[in-house]
Amino acid sequence: MKPGDLIACITCLWLTNAIAEENLQVNVVALYSGKVVVIVNKGKPQTLAVGQKSTEGIKLLSANSSKALLEIDGKRKELGMGQAAIVAGANLPEGGSAILYADSAGHHFTDGFINNARVRLLVDTGASSIAMNSGDAQRAGIDYKKGERSEVQTANGNVMAYHVVINSLKLGSMTLNQVDGMVLEGGSPAVVLLGLSALNRLDMKREGIALTLTKKY
Repeated sequence: MKPGDLIACITCLWLTNAIAEENLQVNVVALYSGKVVVIVNKGKPQTLAVGQKSTEGIKLLSANSSKALLEIDGKRKELGMGQAAIVAGANLPEGGSAILYADSAGHHFTDGFINNARVRLLVDTGASSIAMNSGDAQRAGIDYKKGERSEVQTANGNVMAYHVVINSLKLGSMTLNQVDGMVLEGGSPAVVLLGLSALNRLDMKREGIALTLTKKY
């Protein structure tokens, strides 16, 4: 990755709820051989070479194009591109906001949890509900075949889909319960689509490449 590609490659999640002053949130926004670019507590990007420390005392121990090993508050944390580490004196409270940064194609991706199973999500305002493939549903413990069945048309042809209710969806410190979803038989979509059944319960604000999601209820 070239330094000029930094902004285009930012795909990270912020937790912007009331965080205790001593807490640190570290997001990896670019990776190189021997270097990393991090954003700490919504500050400006900082480029660290191996052995260097950020202004907050975060030290880079090693880095390559896929991951970085950081020393944060005396603890070693290994992070990949777009991943975050939080060192907190207390658990993060519920509610709050999440900020997603667009990739080079303008898409907003983030990591989250469906029923405590980690998933990759893509914001999709064209999807009426959360949509996932059957493999992701199984990992999340969803018995989707008990749901109402229908046939939907996709780019790969018609497939069977099942309406489900997701017990919990977690994005950062925000948790949504009882969210409508659709499970498509097979491996498509490759990532979970964060559709309107969830987005309608969030305020969305765009500013440049940043998309801020704030829980309404």
